[in-house]
Parts: sequence; structure tokens; C-alpha cells
Amino acid sequence: MPAVFTPQTPAGAAASVVEVPVSGGPPVELAYERRGSGEPMLLLHGIGHHWQAWEPVLSVLAASHDVIALDLPGFGASQPLPDDASYGLRRVVPLLAAACTALGVERPHVVGNSLGGLLALELGLHGAARSVTALSPAGFFTRPERLYAYAVLRGMRAGARALPDPALEVLARTSAGRAALTSTIYARPGRRPADAVVAETRALRQAAGFAPVLAEGRRPAARFDQDLGDLPVTIGWGDRDRLLLRRQGVRAKRALPGARLVRLRNCGHVPMNDDPATVARVVLDTARHAAARPETVRARS
Repeated sequence: MPAVFTPQTPAGAAASVVEVPVSGGPPVELAYERRGSGEPMLLLHGIGHHWQAWEPVLSVLAASHDVIALDLPGFGASQPLPDDASYGLRRVVPLLAAACTALGVERPHVVGNSLGGLLALELGLHGAARSVTALSPAGFFTRPERLYAYAVLRGMRAGARALPDPALEVLARTSAGRAALTSTIYARPGRRPADAVVAETRALRQAAGFAPVLAEGRRPAARFDQDLGDLPVTIGWGDRDRLLLRRQGVRAKRALPGARLVRLRNCGHVPMNDDPATVARVVLDTARHAAARPETVRARS
């Protein structure tokens, strides 16, 4: 399907928070946006981003699903974890499952991008998802690929922190400025609304979870190498992904032989902006595939 541009609503702030207990510490408040009705669907963004990354596809998905776009702990408007708490998968995955419970949701379809894609796969592994769509998920890089991605991410973070707000707002008003700010993650940065670019640059600048999440990515546990069996899984990878290179999608398919691997043409690392129509179709196809199969509850330790 060719890329289709759909007008995007301005990036808004989450109006809702859910309080989630944290083992050994005070509860943490996670911000979220909830729209629509139907089977539940949880959307998880990548490192340094916020729930508004999903804005280009939210209305389409919410037409048939109860969609919850969540700010991960330490990102967006969500509180960071306590200072001594780990941002590792063993801590964050149960926290996300607890957030679903607090929101009255059981085993949603989970859709994630980058870091969110790895978390989506982990939720599927532990029986907390009825289907998984992972868009350029982390967890399939080699050490050199990780070092490259980390260097790019740190550069983006340093640039966001060094750029004064007046200069940021001026840059975001032009296509060339938006390309300078976001071409690492978008193949079509000129399509991103100016206010969304400003908001996501501020989110990257302020993300308390950025450094601890990068630190966790060095651990062996950050690599994903387990099949999810009969759980419907789609791996989508942009063919113009400049952060997690598309050959990692082939590696993901080898680790998950039952998964469907989809190439997202003319899409970058965050494909929801580049081709919202195709991304929405891929997500909904995966959810329909799950709905057509007998319910299987699988929990793994």
C-alpha cells in the first residue's frame, strides 16, 4: 500500500494518570491517553518519546478498540521510578501489567515501537498480551549495532538539551528545521506537525528514564531470543530505519519463526508518522488474526 498522509491533531497533554504500585517503594503515576471502545489495545512508545508518538494512528485504532497510549515510567508525563529502582525488563514488564489491571484491562493487544516493541514482546512472553505488534523493536542488535544506536541517541539527547526553546520553536516551523531535528527517526520529517516536534524534543530533553534505560540495554537480558509460540505476532520494520537497521528484522524473524515480518516501505524508525495508514492496517490485521483464533492463555515465568 502506498504511503497515505492523514492530517494529525496537535500533540496534546495526557489528561489522565494511573497509580501503579512499585515493589519496595512508593507507587508511581503513569500518564496515559484513552480513546475508543472494543477489545483493549495498549500502545508503548520508544526511548525518549511519549504517548503522542501514536497520535497519527490513534483515531483509526480507536474506531474499533479501547486504546490506551501510555507514557512509560520516566518518560513523557509519567513519574520516574524511585532512584534506586531498576528500569530493567523484570521490573518494568510487571509494572505495565499492573497498570493494565488498574485500568480494568486484561490481556490487551500490545503494540510497541523500539523500546516499546521489546516491552510488547516481553508482555507476550509472560502471557499478558492477546497479540503483539512490534515496530522496529529493540532487543535484536549486535554489540556494534547497539553502540551505533546509543551514539545516535545520545547525540539526539545532547542536541535537545542544548537547544533553547526559542530556537527549537523557530526550527520546528520549517521543513528543513524539522528534518534537522527528527530525520534520524522519521523518513518524512516534514510531515510531522511543528508543535509535535517541539513537544517530542522537550520530552527527549526531560526524560528522566533515558540514561537508566540505556544502561539496562547493555545487559544480556535486553536481548530477546525466545519464540512466542502460537501467539499472533507481527514484526514491522521500516526500510529507511536509520537507528535500528532493518537487517535486525531478519534476526527477529529467526528468533520468532512464527511471527509475520512486514517491511514498512519508505518508513523510518518511528513509522506511525511516515505512513499511518499502513501502520494502522498492520496493527489491526494482527488484532483480527488473534480474534479469529481460539483464546489461549499462556503464562511463562
